[in-house]
Amino acid sequence: MTDASQAPSTAPNTAVPPTPLPAPPPAAASQSHALPANQLFDQLARIEDKCSRIEDKYARSEALLSRVEDKVENATSRMNESARQTDLAALRAEMRGISERTRRLPGTGALVLTAVITAILTVVLMIAVERLNLVRLLPQQAAIGTTAQ
Repeated sequence: MTDASQAPSTAPNTAVPPTPLPAPPPAAASQSHALPANQLFDQLARIEDKCSRIEDKYARSEALLSRVEDKVENATSRMNESARQTDLAALRAEMRGISERTRRLPGTGALVLTAVITAILTVVLMIAVERLNLVRLLPQQAAIGTTAQ
C-alpha cells in the first residue's frame, strides 16, 4: 500500500520542462525590417491621404451647414416678417371697422340741430301745459302747486 501512495506523488515531480522557441535567423531579420519600413511609409502615406480626404469632407460639411444655417435664418426672418404683416393686416381691418362705426355716428351739426329742436319743443310743450292748465299732470309741478296754495 505504501508503494501505491508514493507513485502518484512522484509522477508530477518528473514533468518535462518546456523547450525554448528557436530564434529567427539573422538574415531574415534584416530583410523583415527593410520591407516593413517601406510598407510603413506606404501605409503612412495612405493614412495621410485618408486624413486629407476626411478634412476635405469636413470642410465641405461645414460649408454646407453654414449655408443651411443662413437659409434657416433667412426663412426665420421671412416668417417673422410674414407674422408682422399678418398682425398689421388684422390691425388695419380692426381700424377699418372702428372707422366705419364712427362714420355712422351723427356729426356735430346733427347733434346741435337735435339739441335746438329739443329745446324748442320743450319750451312749446311747457307753454301749452301752462295755458291749458295741465299743471297737475306734471308730478313735480303738482307737488309744488299744492304747497303754494
